[in-house]
Amino acid sequence: MQITPAEVAETLAMVSQQHLDIRTITLGLNLRSCSDEDISVMSRKVYDRMTSAAARLVPVAEQLEREYGIPIVNKRISVTPIAEICAATDAQDLTPIASAMDRAGKEVGVDFVGGFSALVQKGAGATDKKLINSIPHALAVTDNVCSSVNVASTRAGINMDAVWKMANTFIDTAKATADRDCIGCAKLVVFANAVQDNPFMAGAFHGSGEADEVINVGVSGPGVVRAVLADLPKDADLTTVAEAIKATVFKITRAGELMAREASKRLGVQKGICDLSLAPTPAEGDSVAEILEAIGVGQCGGPGTTAALAMLNDAVKKGGVMASSSVGGLSGAFIPVSEDSGMIRAVESGALSMEKLEAMTCVCSVGLDMIVIPGDTTPETIFGIIADECAIGVINTKTTAVRVIPAIGRKAGEVLDFGGLLGHAPIMPVNAHAGSVFAHRGGRFPAPINSLKN
Repeated sequence: MQITPAEVAETLAMVSQQHLDIRTITLGLNLRSCSDEDISVMSRKVYDRMTSAAARLVPVAEQLEREYGIPIVNKRISVTPIAEICAATDAQDLTPIASAMDRAGKEVGVDFVGGFSALVQKGAGATDKKLINSIPHALAVTDNVCSSVNVASTRAGINMDAVWKMANTFIDTAKATADRDCIGCAKLVVFANAVQDNPFMAGAFHGSGEADEVINVGVSGPGVVRAVLADLPKDADLTTVAEAIKATVFKITRAGELMAREASKRLGVQKGICDLSLAPTPAEGDSVAEILEAIGVGQCGGPGTTAALAMLNDAVKKGGVMASSSVGGLSGAFIPVSEDSGMIRAVESGALSMEKLEAMTCVCSVGLDMIVIPGDTTPETIFGIIADECAIGVINTKTTAVRVIPAIGRKAGEVLDFGGLLGHAPIMPVNAHAGSVFAHRGGRFPAPINSLKN
Protein backbone atom coordinates (compact mmCIF):
# COMPACT_ATOMS: atom_id res chain seq x y z
CA MET A 1 0.00 0.00 0.00
CA GLN A 2 1.52 3.33 -1.08
CA ILE A 3 1.88 6.22 1.36
CA THR A 4 0.67 9.42 -0.35
CA PRO A 5 1.83 13.05 0.05
CA ALA A 6 -1.65 13.93 1.34
CA GLU A 7 -1.22 11.41 4.17
CA VAL A 8 2.12 12.95 5.07
CA ALA A 9 0.61 16.46 5.14
CA GLU A 10 -2.25 15.33 7.36
CA THR A 11 0.21 13.61 9.67
CA LEU A 12 2.28 16.79 10.02
CA ALA A 13 -0.85 18.64 11.15
CA MET A 14 -1.38 15.96 13.79
CA VAL A 15 2.21 16.43 14.98
CA SER A 16 1.99 20.20 15.27
CA GLN A 17 -1.43 20.36 16.90
CA GLN A 18 -2.23 17.06 18.64
CA HIS A 19 0.95 15.50 20.11
CA LEU A 20 1.37 12.77 17.49
CA ASP A 21 4.76 11.13 17.77
CA ILE A 22 6.67 7.99 17.05
CA ARG A 23 7.11 6.88 20.63
CA THR A 24 10.01 4.56 19.89
CA ILE A 25 12.19 3.01 17.26
CA THR A 26 13.52 -0.14 18.88
CA LEU A 27 16.34 -2.25 17.46
CA GLY A 28 15.97 -5.89 18.48
CA LEU A 29 19.28 -7.78 18.72
CA ASN A 30 20.08 -11.47 19.02
CA LEU A 31 22.84 -11.90 21.65
CA ARG A 32 23.11 -15.69 21.65
CA SER A 33 26.56 -15.55 20.05
CA CYS A 34 27.79 -13.66 23.14
CA SER A 35 27.48 -16.61 25.53
CA ASP A 36 30.68 -17.47 27.41
CA GLU A 37 31.63 -19.22 30.62
CA ASP A 38 33.62 -16.17 31.74
CA ILE A 39 31.16 -13.42 32.63
CA SER A 40 33.75 -10.71 31.97
CA VAL A 41 34.30 -12.03 28.46
CA MET A 42 30.55 -12.34 27.93
CA SER A 43 30.01 -8.76 29.13
CA ARG A 44 32.58 -7.52 26.64
CA LYS A 45 30.94 -9.49 23.84
CA VAL A 46 27.54 -8.01 24.74
CA TYR A 47 28.98 -4.50 24.71
CA ASP A 48 30.75 -5.04 21.39
CA ARG A 49 27.70 -6.61 19.76
CA MET A 50 25.37 -3.82 20.86
CA THR A 51 27.67 -0.92 20.00
CA SER A 52 28.46 -2.39 16.59
CA ALA A 53 24.89 -3.24 15.58
CA ALA A 54 23.32 -0.05 16.95
CA ALA A 55 26.02 2.43 15.94
CA ARG A 56 23.80 4.11 13.32
CA LEU A 57 20.42 3.73 15.06
CA VAL A 58 20.25 7.19 16.63
CA PRO A 59 21.71 9.10 13.64
CA VAL A 60 19.24 7.41 11.28
CA ALA A 61 16.31 8.11 13.62
CA GLU A 62 17.33 11.77 13.90
CA GLN A 63 17.64 12.00 10.12
CA LEU A 64 14.09 10.63 9.75
CA GLU A 65 12.81 13.16 12.26
CA ARG A 66 14.29 16.01 10.23
CA GLU A 67 13.09 14.71 6.88
CA TYR A 68 9.50 13.88 7.85
CA GLY A 69 8.94 16.31 10.70
CA ILE A 70 7.61 13.60 13.01
CA PRO A 71 9.28 13.46 16.42
CA ILE A 72 10.76 10.14 17.54
CA VAL A 73 10.62 10.40 21.31
CA ASN A 74 12.81 7.42 22.24
CA LYS A 75 15.42 5.29 20.54
CA ARG A 76 15.79 1.92 22.21
CA ILE A 77 17.45 -1.49 22.01
CA SER A 78 15.92 -4.80 23.04
CA VAL A 79 18.05 -7.92 23.37
CA THR A 80 17.73 -11.67 23.82
CA PRO A 81 16.50 -12.44 27.36
CA ILE A 82 19.76 -12.38 29.27
CA ALA A 83 18.92 -15.54 31.24
CA GLU A 84 19.02 -17.42 27.92
CA ILE A 85 22.67 -16.57 27.20
CA CYS A 86 24.09 -17.07 30.69
CA ALA A 87 23.78 -20.82 31.19
CA ALA A 88 27.49 -21.36 30.51
CA THR A 89 28.74 -19.10 33.28
CA ASP A 90 29.18 -20.06 36.93
CA ALA A 91 28.80 -16.44 38.04
CA GLN A 92 26.00 -16.01 40.55
CA ASP A 93 25.54 -12.27 40.01
CA LEU A 94 24.63 -11.30 36.44
CA THR A 95 24.86 -7.57 37.12
CA PRO A 96 28.02 -7.24 34.95
CA ILE A 97 25.89 -8.06 31.91
CA ALA A 98 23.39 -5.35 32.84
CA SER A 99 26.26 -2.89 33.31
CA ALA A 100 27.62 -3.76 29.87
CA MET A 101 24.15 -3.22 28.38
CA ASP A 102 23.94 0.16 30.11
CA ARG A 103 27.37 1.29 28.88
CA ALA A 104 26.58 0.17 25.35
CA GLY A 105 23.26 2.00 25.36
CA LYS A 106 24.93 5.20 26.49
CA GLU A 107 27.70 4.81 23.92
CA VAL A 108 25.23 4.66 21.00
CA GLY A 109 22.90 7.24 22.55
CA VAL A 110 19.70 5.26 23.08
CA ASP A 111 17.24 6.06 25.86
CA PHE A 112 16.53 2.56 27.17
CA VAL A 113 17.82 -0.99 26.79
CA GLY A 114 15.43 -3.88 27.45
CA GLY A 115 16.03 -7.57 27.90
CA PHE A 116 17.53 -8.17 31.34
CA SER A 117 14.82 -10.77 31.37
CA ALA A 118 13.76 -14.35 32.07
CA LEU A 119 10.87 -16.50 30.87
CA VAL A 120 9.74 -18.73 33.73
CA GLN A 121 6.05 -19.35 33.07
CA LYS A 122 6.39 -23.12 33.45
CA GLY A 123 9.44 -23.31 35.67
CA ALA A 124 12.65 -21.48 36.53
CA GLY A 125 16.06 -22.93 35.71
CA ALA A 126 19.23 -22.19 37.65
CA THR A 127 20.16 -19.31 35.34
CA ASP A 128 16.66 -17.83 35.52
CA LYS A 129 16.93 -17.78 39.30
CA LYS A 130 20.33 -16.10 39.14
CA LEU A 131 18.97 -13.41 36.87
CA ILE A 132 15.96 -12.72 39.09
CA ASN A 133 18.23 -12.55 42.14
CA SER A 134 20.40 -10.04 40.28
CA ILE A 135 17.57 -7.67 39.34
CA PRO A 136 17.58 -5.35 42.41
CA HIS A 137 21.32 -4.68 42.22
CA ALA A 138 21.38 -4.54 38.43
CA LEU A 139 18.63 -1.91 38.26
CA ALA A 140 20.21 0.05 41.09
CA VAL A 141 23.62 0.43 39.40
CA THR A 142 22.36 1.08 35.86
CA ASP A 143 20.43 4.02 34.47
CA ASN A 144 18.73 2.82 31.32
CA VAL A 145 18.46 -0.98 31.61
CA CYS A 146 14.96 -2.46 31.90
CA SER A 147 14.04 -5.87 33.24
CA SER A 148 11.07 -8.15 32.67
CA VAL A 149 10.05 -11.61 33.86
CA ASN A 150 7.27 -13.62 32.23
CA VAL A 151 5.68 -15.73 34.98
CA ALA A 152 2.54 -16.98 33.23
CA SER A 153 0.99 -17.94 29.93
CA THR A 154 -2.29 -19.37 28.76
CA ARG A 155 -0.44 -22.45 27.55
CA ALA A 156 1.48 -23.07 30.79
CA GLY A 157 -0.61 -21.53 33.56
CA ILE A 158 0.98 -19.42 36.31
CA ASN A 159 4.27 -20.22 38.03
CA MET A 160 3.17 -19.20 41.53
CA ASP A 161 6.66 -19.73 42.99
CA ALA A 162 7.93 -17.18 40.48
CA VAL A 163 5.08 -14.79 41.38
CA TRP A 164 6.12 -14.94 45.04
CA LYS A 165 9.75 -14.37 44.08
CA MET A 166 8.85 -11.35 41.95
CA ALA A 167 6.68 -9.85 44.70
CA ASN A 168 9.77 -9.79 46.90
CA THR A 169 11.92 -8.59 44.00
CA PHE A 170 9.75 -5.51 43.62
CA ILE A 171 10.29 -4.70 47.29
CA ASP A 172 14.05 -5.38 47.13
CA THR A 173 14.39 -3.25 43.99
CA ALA A 174 12.46 -0.41 45.59
CA LYS A 175 14.73 -0.55 48.63
CA ALA A 176 17.84 -0.62 46.45
CA THR A 177 16.74 2.63 44.76
CA ALA A 178 14.91 4.24 47.69
CA ASP A 179 17.20 7.28 47.48
CA ARG A 180 15.90 7.94 43.94
CA ASP A 181 12.16 7.62 44.54
CA CYS A 182 12.39 3.83 44.09
CA ILE A 183 12.89 4.30 40.36
CA GLY A 184 14.29 0.80 39.88
CA CYS A 185 10.73 -0.54 39.98
CA ALA A 186 9.77 1.78 37.13
CA LYS A 187 12.18 -0.28 35.00
CA LEU A 188 10.81 -3.68 36.10
CA VAL A 189 7.69 -5.46 34.88
CA VAL A 190 6.13 -8.89 35.44
CA PHE A 191 4.20 -10.39 32.53
CA ALA A 192 1.65 -12.99 31.61
CA ASN A 193 1.68 -13.90 27.90
CA ALA A 194 4.61 -11.60 27.13
CA VAL A 195 5.06 -10.91 23.42
CA GLN A 196 8.47 -11.27 21.79
CA ASP A 197 8.35 -8.24 19.48
CA ASN A 198 7.27 -5.53 21.92
CA PRO A 199 9.10 -2.22 21.29
CA PHE A 200 7.85 -0.58 24.50
CA MET A 201 9.70 -0.53 27.82
CA ALA A 202 10.04 -1.85 30.40
CA GLY A 203 8.90 -5.13 28.84
CA ALA A 204 10.80 -5.23 25.55
CA PHE A 205 13.01 -8.22 24.76
CA HIS A 206 14.12 -9.86 21.52
CA GLY A 207 12.33 -13.19 21.15
CA SER A 208 13.75 -16.50 20.00
CA GLY A 209 11.71 -16.53 16.79
CA GLU A 210 13.09 -13.20 15.57
CA ALA A 211 15.82 -12.46 13.03
CA ASP A 212 19.26 -11.43 14.29
CA GLU A 213 18.50 -7.71 13.89
CA VAL A 214 15.00 -6.24 13.59
CA ILE A 215 13.49 -2.75 13.67
CA ASN A 216 10.21 -2.51 15.60
CA VAL A 217 8.36 0.81 15.80
CA GLY A 218 5.89 1.97 18.42
CA VAL A 219 3.48 4.76 17.49
CA SER A 220 1.44 6.82 19.91
CA GLY A 221 -1.25 9.42 19.39
CA PRO A 222 -3.81 9.70 22.19
CA GLY A 223 -3.95 13.46 21.66
CA VAL A 224 -4.98 12.97 18.03
CA VAL A 225 -7.80 10.58 18.96
CA ARG A 226 -9.00 12.86 21.75
CA ALA A 227 -9.11 15.85 19.36
CA VAL A 228 -11.16 13.92 16.79
CA LEU A 229 -13.66 12.79 19.42
CA ALA A 230 -13.94 16.31 20.80
CA ASP A 231 -15.16 17.45 17.37
CA LEU A 232 -17.95 14.87 17.22
CA PRO A 233 -21.45 16.05 18.17
CA LYS A 234 -22.54 15.05 21.66
CA ASP A 235 -25.40 12.99 20.25
CA ALA A 236 -23.15 10.87 17.98
CA ASP A 237 -23.87 7.21 18.68
CA LEU A 238 -21.17 4.79 19.78
CA THR A 239 -20.90 3.19 16.33
CA THR A 240 -19.97 6.60 14.96
CA VAL A 241 -17.48 7.09 17.80
CA ALA A 242 -15.84 3.72 17.13
CA GLU A 243 -15.62 4.44 13.39
CA ALA A 244 -13.97 7.80 14.08
CA ILE A 245 -11.38 6.12 16.30
CA LYS A 246 -10.66 3.45 13.67
CA ALA A 247 -10.19 6.00 10.90
CA THR A 248 -7.89 8.13 13.05
CA VAL A 249 -5.79 5.21 14.21
CA PHE A 250 -5.39 4.08 10.61
CA LYS A 251 -3.81 7.43 9.78
CA ILE A 252 -1.58 7.37 12.85
CA THR A 253 -0.37 3.86 12.08
CA ARG A 254 0.51 4.85 8.53
CA ALA A 255 3.05 7.29 9.99
CA GLY A 256 4.61 4.47 11.97
CA GLU A 257 4.63 2.19 8.95
CA LEU A 258 6.48 4.83 6.93
CA MET A 259 9.11 5.28 9.64
CA ALA A 260 9.54 1.53 10.09
CA ARG A 261 10.09 1.01 6.36
CA GLU A 262 12.60 3.82 6.08
CA ALA A 263 14.51 2.96 9.25
CA SER A 264 14.88 -0.71 8.34
CA LYS A 265 15.96 0.16 4.77
CA ARG A 266 18.55 2.71 5.87
CA LEU A 267 19.94 0.51 8.63
CA GLY A 268 19.97 -2.57 6.40
CA VAL A 269 18.07 -4.73 8.90
CA GLN A 270 14.77 -6.57 8.77
CA LYS A 271 11.58 -4.58 9.27
CA GLY A 272 9.65 -6.00 12.18
CA ILE A 273 6.31 -4.85 13.52
CA CYS A 274 4.44 -1.61 13.94
CA ASP A 275 2.94 -1.39 17.43
CA LEU A 276 0.06 1.06 17.50
CA SER A 277 -0.44 1.71 21.19
CA LEU A 278 -2.10 4.78 22.63
CA ALA A 279 0.69 5.34 25.13
CA PRO A 280 0.15 8.58 27.07
CA THR A 281 2.67 11.09 28.36
CA PRO A 282 2.42 13.50 31.30
CA ALA A 283 1.84 16.35 28.82
CA GLU A 284 -1.61 17.91 28.93
CA GLY A 285 -3.79 16.64 26.09
CA ASP A 286 -1.79 13.45 25.58
CA SER A 287 -3.96 11.30 27.79
CA VAL A 288 -5.88 8.03 27.37
CA ALA A 289 -8.04 9.00 30.35
CA GLU A 290 -9.13 12.10 28.45
CA ILE A 291 -10.12 9.95 25.45
CA LEU A 292 -12.43 7.94 27.72
CA GLU A 293 -13.89 11.18 29.05
CA ALA A 294 -14.35 12.45 25.48
CA ILE A 295 -16.30 9.27 24.72
CA GLY A 296 -18.65 10.33 27.48
CA VAL A 297 -17.46 8.91 30.81
CA GLY A 298 -17.81 11.59 33.48
CA GLN A 299 -14.32 11.04 34.85
CA CYS A 300 -11.95 8.17 34.22
CA GLY A 301 -12.71 5.51 36.80
CA GLY A 302 -16.41 6.24 36.98
CA PRO A 303 -19.11 3.79 35.84
CA GLY A 304 -18.81 3.10 32.13
CA THR A 305 -15.01 3.46 32.07
CA THR A 306 -14.32 -0.22 31.40
CA ALA A 307 -16.86 -0.35 28.57
CA ALA A 308 -15.44 2.80 26.97
CA LEU A 309 -11.90 1.42 27.24
CA ALA A 310 -12.97 -1.90 25.70
CA MET A 311 -14.44 -0.10 22.69
CA LEU A 312 -11.36 2.12 22.38
CA ASN A 313 -8.95 -0.81 22.53
CA ASP A 314 -10.89 -2.77 19.91
CA ALA A 315 -11.16 0.21 17.55
CA VAL A 316 -7.43 0.88 17.89
CA LYS A 317 -6.59 -2.69 16.89
CA LYS A 318 -9.02 -2.65 13.94
CA GLY A 319 -7.69 0.64 12.62
CA GLY A 320 -4.07 -0.39 13.05
CA VAL A 321 -4.42 -3.75 11.31
CA MET A 322 -5.62 -2.10 8.12
CA ALA A 323 -2.67 0.31 8.06
CA SER A 324 0.24 -2.14 8.23
CA SER A 325 0.93 -5.66 7.07
CA SER A 326 2.79 -6.38 10.29
CA VAL A 327 0.99 -4.91 13.29
CA GLY A 328 2.32 -6.56 16.42
CA GLY A 329 3.71 -5.91 19.86
CA LEU A 330 0.95 -4.95 22.26
CA SER A 331 -1.12 -2.59 20.04
CA GLY A 332 -4.03 -1.07 21.93
CA ALA A 333 -4.50 1.39 24.80
CA PHE A 334 -2.10 1.71 27.73
CA ILE A 335 -3.17 2.92 31.17
CA PRO A 336 0.04 3.77 33.06
CA VAL A 337 -1.03 5.97 35.96
CA SER A 338 2.11 8.08 36.43
CA GLU A 339 2.45 8.76 32.69
CA ASP A 340 -1.10 10.02 32.09
CA SER A 341 -2.19 13.42 33.40
CA GLY A 342 -5.86 12.43 33.23
CA MET A 343 -5.26 9.24 35.20
CA ILE A 344 -3.37 11.21 37.85
CA ARG A 345 -6.27 13.62 38.25
CA ALA A 346 -8.70 10.72 38.50
CA VAL A 347 -6.65 9.10 41.28
CA GLU A 348 -6.33 12.38 43.15
CA SER A 349 -10.10 13.00 42.99
CA GLY A 350 -10.92 9.48 44.19
CA ALA A 351 -12.61 8.46 40.94
CA LEU A 352 -9.97 5.85 40.06
CA SER A 353 -9.02 3.05 42.46
CA MET A 354 -6.77 -0.01 42.24
CA GLU A 355 -9.85 -2.20 41.93
CA LYS A 356 -11.18 -0.18 38.99
CA LEU A 357 -7.77 -0.24 37.33
CA GLU A 358 -7.75 -4.03 37.62
CA ALA A 359 -11.15 -4.19 35.94
CA MET A 360 -9.86 -1.96 33.15
CA THR A 361 -6.90 -4.28 32.55
CA CYS A 362 -9.34 -6.97 31.44
CA VAL A 363 -9.91 -5.00 28.24
CA CYS A 364 -6.77 -2.87 27.70
CA SER A 365 -3.48 -3.94 26.13
CA VAL A 366 -1.24 -4.28 29.17
CA GLY A 367 -2.13 -4.21 32.85
CA LEU A 368 -1.48 -2.48 36.16
CA ASP A 369 1.20 -0.09 34.99
CA MET A 370 3.28 2.54 36.79
CA ILE A 371 1.22 2.40 39.96
CA VAL A 372 2.84 3.64 43.17
CA ILE A 373 1.81 1.83 46.35
CA PRO A 374 2.69 2.40 50.03
CA GLY A 375 6.17 1.33 51.02
CA ASP A 376 4.92 -0.93 53.80
CA THR A 377 2.78 -3.03 51.44
CA THR A 378 3.42 -6.68 52.29
CA PRO A 379 4.91 -9.13 49.80
CA GLU A 380 1.73 -11.21 50.22
CA THR A 381 -0.32 -8.27 48.98
CA ILE A 382 1.97 -7.66 45.99
CA PHE A 383 1.85 -11.40 45.27
CA GLY A 384 -1.94 -11.21 45.18
CA ILE A 385 -1.88 -8.20 42.86
CA ILE A 386 0.44 -10.02 40.44
CA ALA A 387 -1.49 -13.29 40.67
CA ASP A 388 -4.82 -11.58 40.00
CA GLU A 389 -3.42 -9.80 36.96
CA CYS A 390 -1.79 -12.97 35.62
CA ALA A 391 -5.08 -14.83 36.01
CA ILE A 392 -6.83 -12.20 33.89
CA GLY A 393 -4.23 -12.72 31.16
CA VAL A 394 -4.13 -16.50 31.33
CA ILE A 395 -7.88 -17.05 31.34
CA ASN A 396 -8.56 -14.45 28.64
CA THR A 397 -5.56 -15.32 26.42
CA LYS A 398 -4.20 -11.79 26.48
CA THR A 399 -1.07 -10.01 27.62
CA THR A 400 -1.26 -8.57 31.11
CA ALA A 401 1.47 -7.07 33.25
CA VAL A 402 2.25 -5.52 36.61
CA ARG A 403 4.63 -2.62 37.18
CA VAL A 404 4.11 -1.43 40.74
CA ILE A 405 6.44 0.77 42.74
CA PRO A 406 6.50 0.31 46.53
CA ALA A 407 7.36 3.80 47.83
CA ILE A 408 9.73 2.92 50.65
CA GLY A 409 9.12 5.08 53.71
CA ARG A 410 6.11 6.79 52.14
CA LYS A 411 2.35 6.49 52.63
CA ALA A 412 -0.82 6.73 50.55
CA GLY A 413 -1.55 10.25 49.41
CA GLU A 414 2.09 11.32 49.01
CA VAL A 415 3.63 11.72 45.55
CA LEU A 416 6.65 10.23 43.79
CA ASP A 417 8.16 12.13 40.86
CA PHE A 418 10.27 10.21 38.32
CA GLY A 419 10.56 12.95 35.71
CA GLY A 420 10.46 12.71 31.92
CA LEU A 421 8.14 10.21 30.28
CA LEU A 422 7.77 8.30 33.55
CA GLY A 423 5.97 11.26 35.10
CA HIS A 424 4.75 11.44 38.70
CA ALA A 425 2.02 9.68 40.65
CA PRO A 426 0.15 9.82 43.92
CA ILE A 427 0.69 6.80 46.15
CA MET A 428 -2.48 4.70 45.93
CA PRO A 429 -3.90 2.73 48.85
CA VAL A 430 -4.13 -1.03 48.41
CA ASN A 431 -6.43 -3.64 49.88
CA ALA A 432 -4.47 -5.05 52.80
CA HIS A 433 -6.55 -8.22 53.28
CA ALA A 434 -4.35 -10.57 51.27
CA GLY A 435 -3.95 -13.09 54.08
CA SER A 436 -0.91 -15.22 54.78
CA VAL A 437 -1.73 -18.59 53.19
CA PHE A 438 -2.39 -18.15 49.47
CA ALA A 439 0.99 -16.60 48.65
CA HIS A 440 2.88 -19.45 50.33
CA ARG A 441 1.14 -22.43 48.75
CA GLY A 442 3.47 -22.37 45.76
CA GLY A 443 3.26 -24.72 42.81
CA ARG A 444 1.68 -24.02 39.47
CA PHE A 445 -1.72 -22.54 38.75
CA PRO A 446 -2.84 -25.02 36.06
CA ALA A 447 -3.30 -23.92 32.46
CA PRO A 448 -6.98 -23.26 31.70
CA ILE A 449 -9.00 -25.59 29.50
CA ASN A 450 -8.99 -23.04 26.69
CA SER A 451 -5.21 -23.57 26.37
CA LEU A 452 -5.90 -26.86 24.57
CA LYS A 453 -5.93 -25.64 20.98
CA ASN A 454 -4.45 -28.62 19.09
